[in-house]
Amino acid sequence: MTPVKVMMKVAANLTFMFTEAGGLLARYKAARKAGFLAVECAFPYSVPAEDVASALREAGLKQVLINSDPGNLEAGELGFAAVPGQEERFKESLERSIAYAKALGCHKLHIMSGKRSHDHDEATHLATFESNLRYAINRLVAEGIVGLIEPINPVSTPGYFLNNYPTAVTLIKKIDSPNLRLQLDVFHMQMISGNIANNIQELMPLTGHIQVAQAPHRHEPSCPGELDYVYVFSRLKEAGYDDYVGAEYKPSTTSENSLDWIDRCSLQL
Repeated sequence: MTPVKVMMKVAANLTFMFTEAGGLLARYKAARKAGFLAVECAFPYSVPAEDVASALREAGLKQVLINSDPGNLEAGELGFAAVPGQEERFKESLERSIAYAKALGCHKLHIMSGKRSHDHDEATHLATFESNLRYAINRLVAEGIVGLIEPINPVSTPGYFLNNYPTAVTLIKKIDSPNLRLQLDVFHMQMISGNIANNIQELMPLTGHIQVAQAPHRHEPSCPGELDYVYVFSRLKEAGYDDYVGAEYKPSTTSENSLDWIDRCSLQL
């Protein structure tokens, strides 16, 4: 059988990378200087959208992903999609997220579930999540944006509602929209369940975005750790993934000195 030739491109995650350059706006320029053509970031909301858009344009970069407005990070909030009683806050945060995505020409939005509430049971959280996702997808279809949901491991983020793949898969299949896909972070997958090769094969038909970091420390993929990323990327290529890969890791030294894995894994910027 002839090998499938797929060239994935890497997007620097500006929440984790190029922090040595300063604040978010300075990181756009630093990423471009390092050779990146595309970026993603978690939370641009502390900076006016027009300022972020200006930094993006000046650097000549493409914004491929942002997270939804999380609310008050200092208070521990991480979104509202699965939080019962916060439906209006979810809708308000969604509109703010869409406004930023449009200003940045970004067509992928990670919709954050938020944390579990001790006042509500699992079924109530899940029903709230499904209802809010259905509302969000109707809005995102109109704006040409794909919504993503991402299981996040409970070691890194205790209390986060969406912390497993079966729940994410069930919701995506039930809602059944091309505008709702899985955000597959290989680091989180390893921390949640392992079984990377088989999970990639099974989940790829539902996947809309990939992110990577080495486990368990979340440094660059070339660092010693639990994952052989040359092999992982070979499986991603075999599964047919040909979109951007988010470099969502904490560089072990400096950001520019953490990029050797890109060539080693036959990727491009």
